[in-house]
Amino acid sequence: MADLNSLAIFAKVVEAKGFAKAARRLHMPLSTVSRRVAELEVQLGVRLLERSTRSLRLTDVGAEVLEHARRSAELSEAVDNVVSNQLSSVEGVLRISAPLSTSDTLVAPLLGAFQSTYPNVRVQVFITNRFVEHIADGVDLALRVGPLRNSSLVARKILTFRNQLVASPAYLEKVKAPRSPRDLLDHKLVAFTHWGLGVRWTFRHRGKKDPETLSFEPHLSMNDYSGLAAVLLSGVGIGDLPPVVQPALVRDGRLVEVMPDWHFPTSDLSVVHLSNLHMSRPVRLFKEFAVDVAPTLFPGLPS
Repeated sequence: MADLNSLAIFAKVVEAKGFAKAARRLHMPLSTVSRRVAELEVQLGVRLLERSTRSLRLTDVGAEVLEHARRSAELSEAVDNVVSNQLSSVEGVLRISAPLSTSDTLVAPLLGAFQSTYPNVRVQVFITNRFVEHIADGVDLALRVGPLRNSSLVARKILTFRNQLVASPAYLEKVKAPRSPRDLLDHKLVAFTHWGLGVRWTFRHRGKKDPETLSFEPHLSMNDYSGLAAVLLSGVGIGDLPPVVQPALVRDGRLVEVMPDWHFPTSDLSVVHLSNLHMSRPVRLFKEFAVDVAPTLFPGLPS
């Protein structure tokens, strides 16, 4: 049986003559609208829309399904009116931990949008780079980069990205730009690390099979990427930054990617919780909300 909400979304896409406009009218992320229509096509086993970069065209079966979808949209709207009256009843406390350097570009926008939708949910955020103990620290969900280290935890991926090797244009004007990882040893390197530890960077070249690893003692190290971004902006040297930390710096050209053919490995940013956690409604809603909304905050992540 076709999902009524997906049928309603399909009808809105046709009415709006595009996914982006439909997403705005539905007040939903574009990725969610696209995914729901694709899932409907898989569920029905037919192609409903022929897509191109500039237009949409209904298939023959899509035109037939549309008539039923429009009636479903009317029903869905009536149901949504009932449900929307209940959204204000979603209340409670949501306790989240998140890494340093993500509070301004990821955590604040995500939670701001969430509380706009669920205004009676109170949120407590614990910013730390250490691996939290969910029970001892009283954390419901953790935003975490990298693989799980504990089998009692469950992770739901929300973003995939790779760090970028960057420097300021002012620094690059003064030096000979590196062309390979070994060339980096001739430069002042800035890196994220914990107190007194050396650094290992692993790179893969898009045209080579084997990775190359560089071990070094950084010219300046810090366990906070926001601080490292400020250091790199001042023209001290070359360093790595995750694209979720102040992405405007690279987008606006204030920092420039170095050795763009050499890439760091990709990492997943996930929402993590205890596998045996009995989820409260705010926790469950935020988990799904983060999966849908986080990608819209960072379009075109390097991977």
